[in-house]
Order: sequence, then structure tokens, then C-alpha cells
Amino acid sequence: MSMEHPTPPALIRIPVRIVVLVAVLPVRIAWDALTAGGRLLDRALLRPAGRGLEWFFDHAVALPARWLYRWLLAPAGRGIAIGAGWLGTALMWLLKAVLVWPWVALWRYVVVPVARYGIAVPAVWLYRRVLSPLGTCCFFLLEKLVLVPLAALFRYVLVPLLRYGVAVPAVWLDRYVLTPLGQGLGRLFRQVGRGLGWFLPRLGLALFVWPWVGLWRYVVVPVVRYGIVLPVGRLWNRVLVPVGREVRDALGLCWRVAGFVSRAVGRGLKWLAWNLLGRPLVHVWHGLRWCGRNLVARPAARVWNSVLRPAGHWVRDALWAPARHAAVEAGRAAKDALSSARATVREARRDAWRALVGAARPVEPREPGAARARTLGSTTNVSGAVPAPEISLRKRG
Repeated sequence: MSMEHPTPPALIRIPVRIVVLVAVLPVRIAWDALTAGGRLLDRALLRPAGRGLEWFFDHAVALPARWLYRWLLAPAGRGIAIGAGWLGTALMWLLKAVLVWPWVALWRYVVVPVARYGIAVPAVWLYRRVLSPLGTCCFFLLEKLVLVPLAALFRYVLVPLLRYGVAVPAVWLDRYVLTPLGQGLGRLFRQVGRGLGWFLPRLGLALFVWPWVGLWRYVVVPVVRYGIVLPVGRLWNRVLVPVGREVRDALGLCWRVAGFVSRAVGRGLKWLAWNLLGRPLVHVWHGLRWCGRNLVARPAARVWNSVLRPAGHWVRDALWAPARHAAVEAGRAAKDALSSARATVREARRDAWRALVGAARPVEPREPGAARARTLGSTTNVSGAVPAPEISLRKRG
């Protein structure tokens, strides 16, 4: 190891690891047992229970809730919203008719005309025809009788009196008396302030700072450094840090060792459970499967192949096929009989209609007749054959 972390002596390492292993081993075994139990519980109980609860919630709560919302609550809400809208419109119209429109009509047709033609127009006429000329006249008289004399008195009496009786003596007094006196006092106070500024800080340092600085530097710092910090640092670096590092390493190592031990214990318990419960149950299962295969499945297969399948084929070939063929023939015969009866009824109805109306029998469209056979190179017909017409089928149209 490096010089920063020297190897601790075995006198510390081995007891620490033994104590940690003894303390960690039960915790690791309990932890592995809880982990395995949790996985088994999750696989065997929680997941099926969760799926069952999900299915139950989906079919018992969510599906009825969706149906209720879609077919009951949503239409009811829409109806309530439409009714509330109509009711709000009616109430708004009623409120306007009761509270707004009367005041609007009162304002528009009573207050505004009265204010306009009863107050505003007379006031404008009074201002324009009476008050404005009267104010102009009064202002003219005030200006000529009061303001002009006051302005002349201020300009030609008060201003010269204030200038030469007050301002000029005050400027001379400030320039030749007060300014030199103030400058002399300023220099005196500046020198006194500089002297006090140099003396008072040094006096304050000598009385209040230097004794505490000496006490801190020569008493407190050595006592704290050599009496507290160095012993605590030695204790931390020489004892606590190696012990803590060793405890950390021992915890990691002992946790892994306890994991191997716990795994070995688990495998032993698994082997014991397999040999005591699992293997007998597997043998019982194999026996039941052999019994089911040899006592039920194979006899059933033989009965199916030897009895039921030939019987089914015989029923299909000897009974079902002739019966189906006879039913098909009977259906065809019935269809032909119905077609011929329908044609006979139609022809009888046409004859009865012609007998009643007296119309000629319509010529039914048919294919042109084929020419009879004749001998080659001669006009003599074969004996027993009707002579064909000399006009071709194309020319006959």
C-alpha cells in the first residue's frame, strides 16, 4: 500500500474481521431469506393477486363506470347544460327587461333631454352672452387700475431699494469679511483633524487591539494547537482512520463471505426440500401421468380409431350422402315443378287477357331456323327434307 494509507497490523485486522463476520452473517442470512421470500411472494401471490384485482376493478368498477358515464351521466349532463343555458338566457332577458332597459330608456329619453335642453343650453348661452363679456370687462379694469400700478411700484421703487440697500452691502461683507474668516477657520480645523486622525487610531490600537492580538497569538493559538489540534490529529490519523478503513474493508469482505455461506445454506435447504418433498411429488406426478396416459388416453384413442371413426365414416357414406343426394334431387324436382307451374300460370294469364281485350297474339322472339340439307351441286332436296328458301338470312333481315 501507499505511504498515505499504511497497512494496519494484524493485531487490528483479524479481530475486527472476526467481530464483523459474526455480526454480519446473521444479517446476510436474514437478508437473503427475506429476498427469496419476497421474490416467491411476488411471483406466487402478489402478481396473480394484482392481475385478479386489476381484472375485478376493470370489470366491476371501470366498465360500469364507463357505461354509466357514457349512457347516463354524459346525456344527463348535456341535457342539464342545455336546460341551464336556456334558463340563463331567459333569466338574462328577464333581468335586462326589469333592471336595465327601464333605466336605459329613462336615461335616453328623460335625463339626457332634460340635461341638454334644460341645463346645458341655457348655461352655454349665459356663459357666452353674459359671463364672458363681464369677465373681460372686469379683467381690463383690474389690469389698468391694480396690476399696472403694482408693476411700476415693484420696478421703480422696490427693486432699486433691495439692490442698493441690501444686496450690494451683503456681497461686500461676504467677499471681504466672511470669506477670509471662513478660509482661516477651515485651515485651522483641517490641521487639528489631521493631528487627531493620526493620534486617535494609534491610541485605540494600543488600548483595544494589541493586547488581544498578543493574547491570541502567544496564548490561545499555542494552547489550541499543541493541546487540542495535534493530539486530535494524531488520534484521527493513527487510530480512527485505520480502524474505520479496516472496518469498511472488513464489512465488504464479510458481506461477501456471508453471501457465500448464505448461498451454501440455501442450497443445502433446497437439496433437503427437494429430497424430502419435491422428488416424491415428482414421482407421484409421473405415476399419475403414466396412469392417465395408459389407462385413459390410449384406450380412448383406440376406441376413437377402431370404433368411433369407422362408425362415423359408415354413417357419412351409407346414410348421410344418399340422404343428401336425395334431398338435392327432391329440391331440384320441386324447383322444376314450380318453374313449370309458374310458366303455365303466366301463359294462362296472358291468354285470359287476350280473350278479354281481343289483341293479337304477340310473336315471341326466337332464333332463326336452320336451312334444310341439300345435295351438292343440285337443286334436288334430300328425300323427306323441306326445301329451304333461296333468300339468305342476311337479306331476310
